[in-house]
Amino acid sequence: MEPRQGLAVLLPGLARLLGYQRSWLRPDLLAGITVAAYLVPQCMAYAEVAGLAPVAGLWAILPPLLLYALLGSSPQLSVGPESTTAVMTAAAVGPLVAGDPLVYAGFCSLLALLVGLVCCAGAWARLGFLADLLSRPILVGYLGGVALIMIGGQLGRVSGLKLQAAALPGQLLELLGRLGEIHRPTLLLALGVLVFLLLVQRRFPRAPAPLLAVLLAMAVVAAGHLDQRGVVVIGAIPAGLPVPALPPPVSGAQLRTLLTAAVGIALVGYSDNVLTARAFAARGGYRIDANQELLALGSLNLGNGLMQGFPVSSSGSRTAIGDSLGSRSQLFSLVALAMVLAVLLWLRPVLALFPTAALGAIVIYAALRLIDIPEFLRLQRFRPSEFRLALITLVGVLLTDLLTGVALAVGLSVIDLFARLVRPHDAVMGIVPRLAGLHDVRDWEGARTIPGLVLFRFDAPLCFANAEHFRQRVLATIAAESQPVAWFVLNAEAIVEIDITAADVLEELQRELTARGITFGLVRVKQDLYAQLERAGLVERIGPRLFFPTLPTAIAAFQARTAAAPVPSP
Repeated sequence: MEPRQGLAVLLPGLARLLGYQRSWLRPDLLAGITVAAYLVPQCMAYAEVAGLAPVAGLWAILPPLLLYALLGSSPQLSVGPESTTAVMTAAAVGPLVAGDPLVYAGFCSLLALLVGLVCCAGAWARLGFLADLLSRPILVGYLGGVALIMIGGQLGRVSGLKLQAAALPGQLLELLGRLGEIHRPTLLLALGVLVFLLLVQRRFPRAPAPLLAVLLAMAVVAAGHLDQRGVVVIGAIPAGLPVPALPPPVSGAQLRTLLTAAVGIALVGYSDNVLTARAFAARGGYRIDANQELLALGSLNLGNGLMQGFPVSSSGSRTAIGDSLGSRSQLFSLVALAMVLAVLLWLRPVLALFPTAALGAIVIYAALRLIDIPEFLRLQRFRPSEFRLALITLVGVLLTDLLTGVALAVGLSVIDLFARLVRPHDAVMGIVPRLAGLHDVRDWEGARTIPGLVLFRFDAPLCFANAEHFRQRVLATIAAESQPVAWFVLNAEAIVEIDITAADVLEELQRELTARGITFGLVRVKQDLYAQLERAGLVERIGPRLFFPTLPTAIAAFQARTAAAPVPSP
């Protein structure tokens, strides 16, 4: 392998930067500056969601931006703090630590380390395919549930109350019961920021709305001296940059709890990461490496764990902003990194007046963007079962803790996949007037089967899970024929393999049909499947002469063997 090829395999981001084209510079600079303007307030808000000080969100963006620029296979993906992993971090660490911010931050860093180790171990084992366990309906429903939980978590912040309830229904009931205690300046400021964000998004979708909201909120606080009227502000931000630190000691029980949480966060974070990267790769005409993305996600979480950060993943919104401005390489992430460093080193006093109510409004704004109503409607139009799957996931996330919601989402995805395998589509093939070929008789008006012959197609691999269903469908199809059946021919074009259970069912079915005077044959059998049937003894039992290469040859053999009246050729 040449050195450049090896570099592209190990550090695909760096390899792309070394081959940088001058024409990419302007769009990458614009994308980097705009993404930085968006991520500064957004990451501060996500730190609050995770239960940390707002500045921790800025610290947690530094290692990911640098490491992904070197290791990532996507030239457009924006990584760092995001809503889902922030909420899951709070859900995992909150019950373990109470009252000590330093210990809480240490546990968040340890969780990031564990997430990084899980992802790196998965990349070593080449487990990138696990992202496929989360189907589109599951992801839509899960993100919708997370968004509602995020909104519930900000109700106290935007109303100026300290709500005691932990779940969304309880938070809403408590808020309704304490309407008279709401701090009006805080609520009005939060509503103003939220309305401003929504209006700017609608009228000027490419504008850095969160940055403008930050400036507007700070100006209002300064002009009206709202910090002296009960409106809570961020206050002084610690000077300097994060330094490497080892995680705090934990007990065995705490470590097991955090490791369980790390597996869930790694699965959800990676799924979001790779799905976002794939979506933009499809639009940009390039490809990503799923296992390399898993390695990159693990590395940047390891970096965050060592630099007082918390678990992170990718941001679809920031990636979309960069894409809209024409980002072509991860230089845009390095530009954003430089902007964040400037904020931490020189612009801290300005951010001290930023009201936490505005942070809550930014979180609610981000949460509303996660609730994809058009996608729910698209699922309903496409297939009602997928729409129901999304709703079940959403409700499951709301009624359980988030980690249980992850398990529920994965379980539902697997169950949905298994259900399709257990009850696949099948077809009886026949002749359609004025249409060449053989077709599913249920799909065409006037279609008819060939008298005495059933051509049956089973559209899935034949295995233990669907073998009995296959047998029942065959017998039901034969019983539904208006004329006596002399031949039954299985069209195996969609059956790529069988297992021993299915082979036994085929043998039993062949024996049963033969006892009823019905000849059993197969058509369009692939060589691999033929070899499996041969090893199972079915080729010898059925007879090689009853294996046909094409549908016309099977029909011709039926006509010749039964001396039936000629039928129109398909």
